[in-house]
Amino acid sequence: MSDTSPAMALTLPGTVASPAPSLNLIPQDRTSNRGRNALISIGLSLAVIAAVIHELGGLDVHHLIRMVPTRPDFWLTFAAFYLLTPACDWMIFHRLWSLPGAGFFALLRKKVYNELLLGYLGEAYFYTWARRRGALTDAPFGGVKDVAILSAMAGNGVTVGLLAIMLPLVGTTSLGLDTRMLTLSLGVIVVISIAAMAFRKRVFTLSRPELWMITRVHLFRIFGTTFLNALLWRMVLPDVPLSWWLYLATLRLLVSRLPLVPNKDLLFAGVAVVMLGHEKDIGELMALMAGLILVAHLLLGTLLAARDLAQPEQTA
Repeated sequence: MSDTSPAMALTLPGTVASPAPSLNLIPQDRTSNRGRNALISIGLSLAVIAAVIHELGGLDVHHLIRMVPTRPDFWLTFAAFYLLTPACDWMIFHRLWSLPGAGFFALLRKKVYNELLLGYLGEAYFYTWARRRGALTDAPFGGVKDVAILSAMAGNGVTVGLLAIMLPLVGTTSLGLDTRMLTLSLGVIVVISIAAMAFRKRVFTLSRPELWMITRVHLFRIFGTTFLNALLWRMVLPDVPLSWWLYLATLRLLVSRLPLVPNKDLLFAGVAVVMLGHEKDIGELMALMAGLILVAHLLLGTLLAARDLAQPEQTA
């Protein structure tokens, strides 16, 4: 007597075999827990609102309003400058996962969480957002990780190149920056980049063509934001040639990424004053741009938090 399973059973003549019952396998890391996810979404939204209230306390709104330009082209340029980073992220993940247009809002949340709450919290949020949407990708961690690492490496590469070009200027004693500190900062950047490349087979998950695509988009983002930043400064202070603003925007990118240099904003302001003069105008320009970027973070964070609190299940 032989044992037969239902799937192997013989069908009698004149009868129709009934289909075998299908099994729905659910990945263990994507078990549905909408209530917990909604609570996490509400908690992040409340944290964003708390950060907004805290930042508003130190913002001189009336002075900022008096400084704001009224030209429409300024605001269009500022919107492009602010949205270029999430737009580039969307381009990357659209190529990797066929990310739909709705994913752009998740990338906006990623930007807000990084800027208002904690660095790389946005990447953690975006990873969990993608993991709960199995139709996008089976392994979102590798993509999110590689994109973040390549963003840092692209920035480091640009920094090394800029430092080699501008070392004679930024290392002068008139700017108050020690050349030894610059050299140590460069060494840290180079060591980190070499270590990442030496262990790239263990560090990176994606294929080489995908990694090159991501690197190209990151480089486009870096140079694009630098150009738009210079263009915004030019609109506020039109007496200074655009070429000088491009030079200063490049220098700011360099200074902002040096790991061992303290008081980066003060250093850059000092460089701008030495190069261009107009100490009062330069100081107000830096305050204006910092204030506008902060206000953009606050407005976007408030809108996203309000939407999340109203519909937590949709963002969970």
